[in-house]
Amino acid sequence: MINWKNLLNLFLQSHCPLCQRSTSQELCPNCIRQLQKCHNPNTHCLPIFAWGAYGGILKRAIATMKYENHPEVARPLGQLLAEAWLSHQECDRNLVVVPIPLHAKKLKQRGYNQATLIAQSFCEVTGLQLKKHGLERIKATEAQFSLSASRREENLTEAFGLGQDLRVPLKFPVLLVDDIYTTGATARSAIQTLHQSSISVYGLVAVATTAKSFKP
Repeated sequence: MINWKNLLNLFLQSHCPLCQRSTSQELCPNCIRQLQKCHNPNTHCLPIFAWGAYGGILKRAIATMKYENHPEVARPLGQLLAEAWLSHQECDRNLVVVPIPLHAKKLKQRGYNQATLIAQSFCEVTGLQLKKHGLERIKATEAQFSLSASRREENLTEAFGLGQDLRVPLKFPVLLVDDIYTTGATARSAIQTLHQSSISVYGLVAVATTAKSFKP
């Protein structure tokens, strides 16, 4: 007698993009356990709230998501970030979530904005309101990782504009979402754009930070 449930599960199985094990989820249970070990409560420092340090399997997961066409990885990363956020006693839940946008050219090349996907997953868990078109990237910038700190700031000067979702009065402050927090140049540029429109910014949450000594 055919067990149709087992047969269906067989067809629904895919391969974990990090280790190639068979899994019915975005990532296999083993990789999720390895990711959970990357969680670092010392990076929970408002106004910048990062889930963990950028290294090991967390670095691999983010790179796989961004550069190997695996947008599904954003879902568990957003969930992990959201669970840590909700467990933080100081976190205000009366916020509007806005992802850091990609420039239209980069978005077309990649096919998705990883920050938006992380933000969607984050909001599913936290219940916060998502404004995925809150900001737009109006300047095609160079890749930040190859630039010095001063060049990063110059590169992102006037890089953002107000998106269609924030062109109406807001009741709550904005919480920005990104995949990685490095020198803070991207966040500062986005915050400046929002402040110029008299929009309050609560802070930024990111999956990872590259800062060795975390000082927001």
